[in-house]
Amino acid sequence: MNAQTTKVNYPVTKKIDHVDTYFGEKINDPYRWLEDDRSAETEAWVKAQNVVTYGYLEQIPYRNQLKTRMEKLWNYEKIGAPFKEGNYTYYYKNNGLQNQSVLYRKDKAGKEEIFLDPNTFSKDGTTSLGGLNFSKDGSLVAYSISEGGSDWRKVIVMEAKTKKIIGDTIVDVKFSGVSWYKNEGFYYSSYDKPVGSELSAKTDQHKLYYHKLNTAQKTDKLVFGGDIKRRYVGGGVSEDEKYLFISAANSTSGNELYYLDLSKPNAKIVTLIDNYENDNDVLDNKGSKIYLVTNYKAPNKRVVTFDLSNPAKENWKDCIAETENVLSPNTGSGYIFASYMKDAVSFIKQYDYNGKLVRDIQLPGVGTAGGFGGKEKETTLYFSFTNYVTPGTIYSFDPKTGKSAIYQKPKVDFNSADYESKQVFYTSKDGTKVPMIITYKKGTKLNGQNPTVLYGYGGFNVSLTPSFSIANAVWLENGGVYAVANLRGGGEYGKKWHDAGTQLKKQNVFDDFIAAAEYLIKENYTSSDYLAIKGGSNGGLLVGAVMTQRPDLVKVALPAVGVLDMLRYHTFTAGAGWAYDYGTSEQSKEMFEYIKGYSPVHNVKAGTKYPATMVTTGDHDDRVVPAHSFKFAAELQAKQAGDNPVLIRIDVNAGHGAGKSVAATIQENVDMQVFTLYNMGVKELK
Repeated sequence: MNAQTTKVNYPVTKKIDHVDTYFGEKINDPYRWLEDDRSAETEAWVKAQNVVTYGYLEQIPYRNQLKTRMEKLWNYEKIGAPFKEGNYTYYYKNNGLQNQSVLYRKDKAGKEEIFLDPNTFSKDGTTSLGGLNFSKDGSLVAYSISEGGSDWRKVIVMEAKTKKIIGDTIVDVKFSGVSWYKNEGFYYSSYDKPVGSELSAKTDQHKLYYHKLNTAQKTDKLVFGGDIKRRYVGGGVSEDEKYLFISAANSTSGNELYYLDLSKPNAKIVTLIDNYENDNDVLDNKGSKIYLVTNYKAPNKRVVTFDLSNPAKENWKDCIAETENVLSPNTGSGYIFASYMKDAVSFIKQYDYNGKLVRDIQLPGVGTAGGFGGKEKETTLYFSFTNYVTPGTIYSFDPKTGKSAIYQKPKVDFNSADYESKQVFYTSKDGTKVPMIITYKKGTKLNGQNPTVLYGYGGFNVSLTPSFSIANAVWLENGGVYAVANLRGGGEYGKKWHDAGTQLKKQNVFDDFIAAAEYLIKENYTSSDYLAIKGGSNGGLLVGAVMTQRPDLVKVALPAVGVLDMLRYHTFTAGAGWAYDYGTSEQSKEMFEYIKGYSPVHNVKAGTKYPATMVTTGDHDDRVVPAHSFKFAAELQAKQAGDNPVLIRIDVNAGHGAGKSVAATIQENVDMQVFTLYNMGVKELK
């Protein structure tokens, strides 16, 4: 059966007249009813769409073959870096295909036991461990759980030694860490519970609370927030437990900074930074001397020091000065580890607390290194290393000598030596040079007929650095090419690179992605008949915008959990916090017209032949609500002129992606790959 002639009978999606007016212009929104995630009609639509989608996927002849191979490759033991808390050493382990990784621990005698097994939290593997925080002496632990992939969490407190649950379960916690103060209680953040749908109603008033152990949550003390609206508020207690540092922000870029001296009863919160113009994070403190990571007068970030008695910016001194590469530091064993990115690849420098270089750390190769963090008294630190053909390997590191050794190397049934990754620099529409890493099997013929996935993100200062993925390994085994473009809007080259892909410059991101596709075609890696574009969340917007602007460019489009209705994104959950990157349709006529010009939902045109498209989302996504994907799929199905299928695959009881079970993750990856290959005319796997 040839994919190109497979006729798909879509469910009929009704239209209801609904008009919004922006700056005098009327905008139709006939699928507004799909925004109601609690209605029986929306639920029936989801079921009907899934029947069509899974019916289509089930008739692809090699779907089971690909799933068998992916499960086989996925089925290896994965062990995380160990960390010490109290009298125990803890580490995560997954025996291969467990839906969620299990937290183990060993005592000083080396006796191993399971500490927390998230696979027992729910029958279907959809409840996951969200986060885990120990008190300073390791005797108490607070862990959060996410149900159905939701961003709303519950926090449970346990005695580490006995594993006995103590006190109340804290509910309705969102976008929050947990930071202990002594063994008395902890700080956490949350929003007031929204009126209406918990999944899609707006959440924009974040507050920091203190929970005293063995007291009712309703008596928790409001520490910060509530006076004026702030969308993101977080608090962290310093390692010496002397200070509480509070960060407050209204968008995903720029934050205020405050502190509270916990050693003084009835102390008042003191302002350190009173504006949102820069990113400021406390790295550490030595008494009242603060080590701050900031991009104030340093777009690529630097570490500065100052004393709390005199915190004005003119008193800041460079500890680690800004360089031409983006800095992301960590601390451990009494050292600062400065992780840098050069063209999206890691290199690490070790400094002492006076800012003196101790050494350049030798890494095992070209790729992404992460870790080197730990408490001040740790004598051994750990780091991970990975790239597109190297499964994540954990190394132990001695900060005194700088020597590292393999601690945990995964046994994966994949021969990395058969594959290569190559970094290229291509030119975007306005002349900007953009890096891209292309990975493929050695000996691949550049004949324009290789099935190729081009992946991108391009936003929110997020950097796409090389990392190994089982799903991508299976794609490579089957003769596929995998390309990742480091678009503007990301953080690969610091704040300037990020800002060059925001608001009225957002089109740069799409132009960079289009230029990446054109490069792959020009250099004969692939052609439009064998090219797929893929991205999630802000990357889903990227795919939606590019496929509507250049429907001729690619054969397959895979927008996942995408922000696709750009006129209304800021009205759902935490969406208003993304305005630094996007702007909003309400802020000015110019911004409204610019956003409308690329908003995927508003740029689907009748009579156009769009690529074969599989939109993916989760019905419980409360980060990027599924209505974005629902409306985009409805528009495409109604207006698609060609024979290419337009499907939407909706995971039930799943959210934005975090905590998704291994079984669900494998099936989703299988379905995306077989849909892609089948629509490229691939009859059988290699």
